[in-house]
Amino acid sequence: MINKETIIKVASDMFLKHGIKTVTLDRITKELHTSKRTIYTHFSDKTDLLKSCLNEYHAGIREENEEVIRNSENAIEAMGYLHQHIVNRASVANPNFFNDILHYYPGLLGESYSENGNFAHEELMYLAKWGIKDGLFDKDLDIDVTMKTVLNLLKLLKDTDQFPVHEYSKTRLTFGIMLPYLRGICTNKGIELLEMQKELFYVTL
Repeated sequence: MINKETIIKVASDMFLKHGIKTVTLDRITKELHTSKRTIYTHFSDKTDLLKSCLNEYHAGIREENEEVIRNSENAIEAMGYLHQHIVNRASVANPNFFNDILHYYPGLLGESYSENGNFAHEELMYLAKWGIKDGLFDKDLDIDVTMKTVLNLLKLLKDTDQFPVHEYSKTRLTFGIMLPYLRGICTNKGIELLEMQKELFYVTL
């Protein structure tokens, strides 16, 4: 009998590769070499399965981010490595993955993110405080506003409507969106470190 974890793993891989709309329960059962009855043993419908997949996806990202932060020497280095992971995840996911969720399952992405503790915002808040403590970021920053802005700037990196992939490389977007903003919140000490570590923000795919 195929277990719940295997179903989530296979379905998640298929959703990320093909998008959500085109991956039906029939396609998932065929990939698993099983029957729909097996899926319905663990999930009430496709939405329920997708929700579980998103929860696993977000939990994995949270764990990955926490490891990056633990192993970084400063807030700017951590932001560089986190940025690399964000861009790499976006590069392997079908653009329809997020577009389909937003269009056909409105609210589900935000619900899953909330259930995982709004971790990206909390992690960025931690990095902002760390950067201020080390004298890298302006001590008068409105941390909450600043980090919410960073989150929205990161979303722009995945916006293929505004920035078609054939016209805008991830490196171009990084140097046009993220680095100018980071320079704006840095102290002179922070700018010097950012210049020294800006290669971390280079992403070649």
